[in-house]
Amino acid sequence: MQKVYNPKEVEDRLYKMWLNKKYFHAKIDYSKKPFTIVIPPPNITGQLHMGHALNNTIQDILIRFKRMQGYCTLWLPGTDHASIATEAKIVEKMKEEGLTKEMIGREKFLERAWEWKRVYGGRIIEQLKKLGASCDWDRERFTMDEGLSNAVKEVFVRLYEKGLIYKGERMINWCPTCHTTISDAEVEYEEKQGKLYYIKYPAKDNSYHVVVATTRPETMLGDTAVAVNPNDRRYKHLIGKTVVLPLVNREIPIIADDYVDMEFGTGVVKITPAHDPNDFEIGQRHNLPMVQVIDTKGYMNENAGKYAGQEMYEARKNIVKDLKELGLLVKEKDYTHNVGHCYRCSTVIEPLVSKQWFVKMKPLAEPAIRVVKEGKIKFIPERFEKIYFNWMENIKDWCISRQLWWGHRIPAYYCRDCENMMVSREEVKVCSKCGSSNVYQDEDTLDTWFSSALWPFSTLGWPEETEDLKYFYPTDVLVTAYDIIFFWVARMIFSGLEHMGKEPFKYVLIHGIVRDAQGRKMSKSLGNGIDPLEVIEKYGADALRFTLVTGISPGNDTRFHMEKVEANRNFANKIWNAARFVLMNLDIDTSFKPDERKFTFTERWILSRLDTLIREVTENLEKFEIGIAAQKLYDFIWDEFCDWYIEMSKPILYNKEAENNKEIQYVLLTVLTNVLKLLHPFMPFVTEEIYLNLPHDEESLVISKWPEAKCYYSADDIRVVENLIELIKSIRNMKTERNVSPKIKPNIYIQTNDKLMLEQKYLWEVYVKRLAGVEKIILSEKVPEESVSIVLSWGVCYIKLKDIIDIEKELKRLTEEKEKLIKEVERSEKLLGNENFVKKAPQKVVDEEKEKYRKYIQILKSVEEQIDRLLKLKRDEIRDEL
Repeated sequence: MQKVYNPKEVEDRLYKMWLNKKYFHAKIDYSKKPFTIVIPPPNITGQLHMGHALNNTIQDILIRFKRMQGYCTLWLPGTDHASIATEAKIVEKMKEEGLTKEMIGREKFLERAWEWKRVYGGRIIEQLKKLGASCDWDRERFTMDEGLSNAVKEVFVRLYEKGLIYKGERMINWCPTCHTTISDAEVEYEEKQGKLYYIKYPAKDNSYHVVVATTRPETMLGDTAVAVNPNDRRYKHLIGKTVVLPLVNREIPIIADDYVDMEFGTGVVKITPAHDPNDFEIGQRHNLPMVQVIDTKGYMNENAGKYAGQEMYEARKNIVKDLKELGLLVKEKDYTHNVGHCYRCSTVIEPLVSKQWFVKMKPLAEPAIRVVKEGKIKFIPERFEKIYFNWMENIKDWCISRQLWWGHRIPAYYCRDCENMMVSREEVKVCSKCGSSNVYQDEDTLDTWFSSALWPFSTLGWPEETEDLKYFYPTDVLVTAYDIIFFWVARMIFSGLEHMGKEPFKYVLIHGIVRDAQGRKMSKSLGNGIDPLEVIEKYGADALRFTLVTGISPGNDTRFHMEKVEANRNFANKIWNAARFVLMNLDIDTSFKPDERKFTFTERWILSRLDTLIREVTENLEKFEIGIAAQKLYDFIWDEFCDWYIEMSKPILYNKEAENNKEIQYVLLTVLTNVLKLLHPFMPFVTEEIYLNLPHDEESLVISKWPEAKCYYSADDIRVVENLIELIKSIRNMKTERNVSPKIKPNIYIQTNDKLMLEQKYLWEVYVKRLAGVEKIILSEKVPEESVSIVLSWGVCYIKLKDIIDIEKELKRLTEEKEKLIKEVERSEKLLGNENFVKKAPQKVVDEEKEKYRKYIQILKSVEEQIDRLLKLKRDEIRDEL
């Protein structure tokens, strides 16, 4: 082994070896239980960020753990075409060339998209390999692979034939920048400061009027009613009457609807069915006409009268100005409200009525709610079930059509001659109704999440009944962040139940967001993002992985500190150095059979502690308590194994003639091998490199057997060593606090009634002498005079003062301190004896001086007592010499 661990030299070499030996490839084996994880497919536009690094480290830990436990493990990787994000990137790149989509046409644009996928699609996959991800790369999939595309068409047609997919005119979320619809789950709400405008709507004859409050006066041009609550006494007499819509001069009715909140604004709301989802619902209930006044690019359209062609925020200013001039703007007031933004480009969403494709959600949501309530799918932590239920129980139909070119094109065909619509798995060339060949396919593509909702089974070959599908489905764990429960988790659950008849996974393990050291979300705008690849380059993948998972708990955000990465790089070096020490002192191999009668209490202790560690780490990983398992491994390796057992082993290890020398070697090798196995899922590279340098029976840690506890437990030996460690630490701390030179080796006096410690003294005193720097250990019932006491859980340890201090040196220091204190006392006495000071100085200053004087007197007394004690010790020392 090299003197220093060098991740750069090790990691690429080992990963290449693992790939060449096909360790990550899952071969169906019916004698084994399968364990499957499907990767949340990163976008082909993606760059590895800390969220990816955390998510994939957790998956890798679980898959490596289960592989070592003997499961037939499949971690299925792949990427998502990410229609909106990818199309936006390509359009941006084309803009630099002075081109638009429309200029080059659909086919040429798609050629560019596939080229983009070829160039950039594999980038994040290569980055995941740098992280050490043990995916089955032979099974890597892409959401627009031929097989997955067939699955998408099959699902669309089946749902359409069951009446669960329909085309209809509904209120949708429109992104004016991306020029496409987005689903409710893709709208992100942000609090914004705005204005609430109070506008007067008069009667035709001006005999009455109502005042409405709105944040969007530009939409008033599309109002088709105003509404009041039927129970609102203020307006009951107006229900059924009409008012004139300002600026448009169109009469609109006053209607009654329970939706209206009597407490908000004036209790009267404008109804714009074409531009507000709630107004749309009211419009449907009251058969109101829809007047669209804003187009798909965010400009006022021909229905907006003189404001036509104006950008909607410009129109807002002009409308407010005109209302003021007409005396119809009653007032404006500041108002904070939630505004919907596109999750991709952050543009404010425009609600529009549009003819789109929808999935009917209620029938699909009900069984998906039931399987979670019945515990067939468990969320970890459980609190995220509430978020899931809240979403699913209030779900609206899902708008799945997108006005994009990159993605799965909707398999619907239309006849230009008879307007017949046909939904088909295969391309339609002839109209099924009139026989015309004048047929064209729907221009729209499907929402990205429509295809990724099928990911757990489409990647395994569905709709074909493949061996992979039969063996590996349903999968076991989905590891994901809490921000895509709606986007992806819910949709996979109802899709799995609908098309496979089985839930897609047993557990949904939710992790938090990786934040910066100050707790802020990492973002480009804040400039606080940290590139995982740069961290790997500097510190190695193991240090990054261990940093990301140490101390985490499911569902909670975690803070990323670079100091922790450095500490975990040091942890890797600590293990490396410990392994080098063991290897340099080893002259046995794995065939050596120890005589356990030759084990000392320290061997029995470390083997007992190893047994406990194996049981606890295994249990933690089974419960997905990854952060707890990581911390236990760190504590055991650094503290118990390296700092204590290795140090305790040295006297016998260095004595090759000792009768139990080889037994000590055996225990060192056994403990080291087992902790390497336990640590391997967390830090795969350094553990594998060490293991392959040690005597070993198995080909690689990747495919080695997970350790099993041997039921090795020795309560007495554990207690002796714990007591021993307590004593050594206490003596070391006392020496540090009193600045005792390491060269000074005092005698220690121990008072105890602990029979076990008394009986075993001949075994443990050698360790105390060596590790605590002690000359002699004396069991004594009498307390030595002038001694320091250390209270232990099993007794009291005393050390004579004269044994740990240089009396002359200490007397000189204390005498100098006494002289300084006397001067301060005299100064303070003189000041406090001055009547002018006491009478004229602020009371606070006088009180502070009195307090100083009291402290000086107290400290002086303590110093004088210490001097007297040392002088007595000096006299006793002289007397003893005489």
